[in-house]
Amino acid sequence: MTTFVLIPGAACGSWHWHLLEAELRARGREVVSVDLPCEDDAAGLEEYADAVVAAVAGRSRLTLVAHSFAGFTAPLVCARVPVEALVLVAAMVPVPGEAPDEWWAATGHPDAQVRRAGRAAQRAGEGTGAEGVPEAVVPGFAADPFFQDLPPELAAEAAVRWRRQSETPAARPWPMRAWPDVATRFLLCRQDRLFPAPFLRAVAAERLGVVPDEMAGGHFPMLSRPVELADRLERYSITMTAT
Repeated sequence: MTTFVLIPGAACGSWHWHLLEAELRARGREVVSVDLPCEDDAAGLEEYADAVVAAVAGRSRLTLVAHSFAGFTAPLVCARVPVEALVLVAAMVPVPGEAPDEWWAATGHPDAQVRRAGRAAQRAGEGTGAEGVPEAVVPGFAADPFFQDLPPELAAEAAVRWRRQSETPAARPWPMRAWPDVATRFLLCRQDRLFPAPFLRAVAAERLGVVPDEMAGGHFPMLSRPVELADRLERYSITMTAT
């Protein structure tokens, strides 16, 4: 049976996958939800990949599901352990030698306001409480690029679940020489404010040579549309891993 390996983006953890994980488990699927050492200033992308490799030890038939910043981590995992498929969900796509900090300008990301909101969220830290969360990531704020399509109570919890994101991995070049030879699908969200759909269509075309799949929703479909996302992942597990 396929094991879905859920890899979070920057400043996130396994909690951000909990609705999707529950949905997949209810369908009898094997799931590993990974927590990365994002608060450790000594940890870079290689150490993030180490954490994923350790979490999947002894498992086979892996489908990696990489969200957002995890687009930098998941390919490193593919180079270390056998992976059947890689699904990028609203994800960053690096090129060899590019540091995550350079990615925004290199890809022509169109909106400085959401870039600032993203950095603010990464500095929010775990357990700060609503009063400690930057205005730009408070649910209901007009420019919220993360949780605008979540129910209010879920959005409020998501906003205080941010972990502190070290800047260490963002400053280091992506160490791979090429994209891994693994079946890869790209799924974007049409109402994503952090990575707008036209922007990600161009990134997927230029860097992967693919036309991305699309679904409704904002940047966190695992919270806003876990059933639909589970449906898609199950279809991918059939079509991408068929022998």
